[in-house]
Amino acid sequence: MDERKFYSMVGLAKRAGKLVSGDFAVSKGIKAGEVRLAILAEDASENTKKKFTNMCESYNTELIVVGNISLLGRALGKEKRAVLGITDEGFSGSIIKIAEA
Repeated sequence: MDERKFYSMVGLAKRAGKLVSGDFAVSKGIKAGEVRLAILAEDASENTKKKFTNMCESYNTELIVVGNISLLGRALGKEKRAVLGITDEGFSGSIIKIAEA
């Protein structure tokens, strides 16, 4: 995976207003069917990983586990973020392609 491309695409999605971040906002977006892709940090707590893995399965939402809390946060101009939600189909497809490369 090209980390530079991945994090720049995440930053672009944020600037475009197509990203939600944080536990509560992403949970709400998944349940409302607005989140197309959930991104979970590899170093998130086991509890957080289990919660979002189960939630994404239940609501048929794509989930990828990549990066770490600090880098995800930095891509958004925040300190730390364990989970992000992409609300746009185009951005989610591009981010998945980059993560799988």
